[in-house]
This record gives sequence, structure tokens and C-alpha cells, in this order.
Amino acid sequence: MNKLLLIVFLTFLTLPLLSQNRITGSPYTTRSEVIAQNGMVASSQPLASQVTLDILKKGGNAIDAAIAANAMLGLVEPASCGIGGDLFAIIWDAKTQKLYGLNASGRSPKSLTAAYFQEQGKDYIPYTGPLSVSVPGCVDGWYMMHDRFGKLNMKDILAPSIEYGNTGFPVSEVIAVEMMVSAASRTNYPGFKETYMPHGKTPAKGEIFINQALANTYSIIATGGRDAFYKGDIAKTIGNYMKEHDGFLTTEDMAAHTSNWVDPVSTNYRGYDVWELPPNGQGIAALQMLNMMEGYDIRSMGFGSADYLHLITEAKKLAFEDRAKFYADMDFNAIPVDQLISKEYGNRRATLINPDRAANEYPSGEIERGNTTYLTVADKDGNMVSLIQSIYAGFGSGMCPTGLGFVLQNRGQMFNVQDPNHFNYLEPGKRPFHTIIPAFITKDGKPFVSFGLMGGAMQPQGHTQIVVNLIDFDMNLQEAGDAPRMRHVGSSQPTGRVMSDGGRLNLENGFDYDQIRALVIKGHDVRFDVGNYGGYQAIMWDEKNQVYYGASESRKDGQAAGY
Repeated sequence: MNKLLLIVFLTFLTLPLLSQNRITGSPYTTRSEVIAQNGMVASSQPLASQVTLDILKKGGNAIDAAIAANAMLGLVEPASCGIGGDLFAIIWDAKTQKLYGLNASGRSPKSLTAAYFQEQGKDYIPYTGPLSVSVPGCVDGWYMMHDRFGKLNMKDILAPSIEYGNTGFPVSEVIAVEMMVSAASRTNYPGFKETYMPHGKTPAKGEIFINQALANTYSIIATGGRDAFYKGDIAKTIGNYMKEHDGFLTTEDMAAHTSNWVDPVSTNYRGYDVWELPPNGQGIAALQMLNMMEGYDIRSMGFGSADYLHLITEAKKLAFEDRAKFYADMDFNAIPVDQLISKEYGNRRATLINPDRAANEYPSGEIERGNTTYLTVADKDGNMVSLIQSIYAGFGSGMCPTGLGFVLQNRGQMFNVQDPNHFNYLEPGKRPFHTIIPAFITKDGKPFVSFGLMGGAMQPQGHTQIVVNLIDFDMNLQEAGDAPRMRHVGSSQPTGRVMSDGGRLNLENGFDYDQIRALVIKGHDVRFDVGNYGGYQAIMWDEKNQVYYGASESRKDGQAAGY
């Protein structure tokens, strides 16, 4: 479709804005914020939100409740998350008045090297199947959080998910579609149909889905602890299954797994401290984008303007060039995080942006060497958890170990196997580059907003848009997530792939036709794409009124709920 026809097409898509003729609230708000005093949860599935509230009402804290929510989401949203994947979290501890970061991502099999793929004539690791599997870090992440901050015992925390697994639950609308679409390319992998297609297809909206195998696995974990998963029969089942089906992940790889507490990193954006986790994730890309954009008068540009959308797109391109070059496992590389997120470096990179023309490509910076689910929970004591957990692609690798009720992630596909000098080059026991990132905002050293936004490379772009919506455009917590988004696709990738034609700028409906035309004139290849704009959840603390605000956007099946 040529650009002129595209503009005409987009005109019809953008005529109806998202306004619902509400008597209060701004044009893009789909619903009111949820407001409560004692506790709040925002997750991508209502049953998970209700389970989370039940844990809080039983006397559990935000950490207990976040684990319960994640376990429930692994059951009710299985194409996006589960214990076959990894976990990252940022925790505000009310007692110490401090943020804590957790990296619970797994490592590559110790027996798998890049030479294997080179000998096989493969330039990239296959997207699905046994070669894409890395150690699942989620369960260890649960126990790391629980051992340090938890109150209730794990049997109580996992009990609701075990019950729902045994008795079943009705599949919600968006999740049903995601399961159907994601399953199409994974039906030939051993154990997949038995786990997720009990009647020859994935469950439809409203259909009751039972996963007693996962309920049994949860029961074993609740009783036997993290070692039951990493050193017991579950690990043996995974190891035997992978060996039988030409995989490299072993019981020894499982037993060797460890998670790590890490210090979150931040930048100050117009008086607010925005926090992310350091690599091997991509969170600092959002901080780099904010640093580049802070020097511009975004408020006067206006939300949805061509000038604003051009600026954020170009900042994204610049940050993602560094993302492709530098972001990787910090145990294997000296990554200059402090310099990458510094104001000086951000200002220097911003000078490359031409306000009138989209760049086809940018150089990566020169540094002096020196499908996913998100949830957030807050409790009556002031503890807050920002947690994201994923199996990477929809239904991950497609590999479902016999009788366990979950699929293993395909995060290992993100490794580079061509260039030994690449930071993300595959090495035994190395953590792959990660896309999932939790976020947190503080103001004057106090908690302000715990939030996240699912969706691969959309995540740092989404984080940046949420921050700008809240701070520059004065949107409330709900509208900040409901407002239409941009998503740029392109730039160099951590696997080594390169797109040097400027990429594609995807826009949701809701943007003005004249602004879209102005973007095309600036040289942007504007596209319309259904979905793929992330899934936002957030909790805000109102210090003045001593209440929580919760928000869950309309793109997912989610629910914010409090008491």
C-alpha cells in the first residue's frame, strides 16, 4: 500500500477517538481509576486479581499476593507466562523505605555452544523447539521474594491456583484468542496438545479449562519448596524430556540455577525518579529515551502531535542501537550502565535527532569503557511490588515436559550465535538478553507509581509513553494507559539482525489524520497494526489522602481491584 492510500485508510480509522462521552475524565479514559485504602492489585486477568485480594485479606503482604497472582496467571494466561519462564521484580519495602530489584532469569544450558549452531549451518537459534530453551527462573524468584519478605506460607499462597487448576476456570476473551493463535505453530511439539488442547483445540472464550497436571506441580512446589522444582522429580522429568527430544537442558543445569538481588537504576525526569533494572533486561532503554527527551518542551508539543511522535520515535531508534550493542548478561560483560543512563550521554545522543526528518539509521553510541504478563500489588502497610513474568513468545518453545502442565520458555532464541565479539553471544551458563522489565516511579524518595507494560520490544517504548503521559500531559493513571500508543519496529536487534531502512512506525487508532500526514512528510513509514501495543497495569500511591489508585487498560482482560 503506498503512503497516500495509507493516509486515506488511516483517516477512517482515526475519526472516532476513544472518548466514551463520560461525564468526567479525559477523552481517552475507558473507565474510572479504582481507589482503595487497604490494598490494591492490577493484573491482566480478573480471577487472578480476585485471588490476589483474597491473599491480602487473609493477612498476606504484597509479596505473598504477587506470588499468588503470578501462579494464578500461569494457570489462566498460559500462552503468556508460567513457571517454565523467567521473572523480574522491583519491590518497595515499607520497613526499610527502599527499593529492591530481583533478577530471576535463567541461563543457557552448559553443554550448548555457538559452535553447535555454526556446525549445523544455522545463523540463528530456532524460535521454537528444544534448542531455544533456557533454565526457567520463575519458581526460584518466588522463593527469593518469599524468603526475604513473605508472611504467609507457600501452601496458602498457592492454594487458590491449585484449586482452580483441579476444578477449572472459564477462559477469558483476549486470552482465548492469544491461546488459539499461539498454539497454531506448536501443536507438533511433544506434550503440547495433551497440555493445552485436551479436546483437539485450545479452549474458546467461556469454556472451562482444567489443568490438573499444573495443579499437581504447584502442590509439589508448595510442599517441597524450590528444591522440589530444581533438584527433585520435576527437574528430573524436565531433564529426561529434553534429552529424549534432542534438547540440551539438563538436571544439572536446573540444580545450578540461582537468582540474584540487584540494585535498580534510575534517571530523574522532571523531578520524578524513574526506576528500572539493569541488563540483561532492556529497562535502561526507557531511561535513555527519557534522558534524550527531557530537553524538549513536550507539553507544548501536545499529546498525539507529529512533533512529539517524531521525537519519541527517534529517541527510541537511538536507544535501541545501544540496546543491540550493549545490553547483555553483566556477569559476562563490562556493561557501562551508568554512562548509558547519564544525562550527559543522553544530551549528546539527542543532538543527532533532526526535528524535521526521520533517520534511516543511527550509529550506536561510543562509550568509554570502564508474550509476557505484568502485575502490581500494594498492601495496607505500604509495600508495593512491580512484577513481570514471561515464557517469551506465545506458548514459549512449545516444549511441554511430560505430565507437568506447563510449557518451557524459548528465551534462548535471543542469543547471537554468529559474532563472538557481540555482548549477547551464546556462551554456556549465560543469561540471554531479556525483554521483560518491571518499572517504578518515586517522588522525593517516596513511592509514587508501580507499573509495567507487556509486549517484547514495545515495553521500553510503552514505559516511556506512560511516564510522559503522567508527567508531561497530566493524564490520570487510567488515561495514561488507555491513550493511543506508537510502536516503532526496526533497528538492530540483540540477535544480530539489522534493519537499516528507518523501520516502521505503527500507530493505534485515535491519532489525528493531520498529524499522521505530517509524520509521513517527515519520512516515517506509518503503518496500522492491530494489537501489539502492550498490556498496562499500574498502582499509584496518593500520599495526601493515604489511598491507592489502580488502573488496568482495556486492551487486555485485566482488572484493577482494591479493598
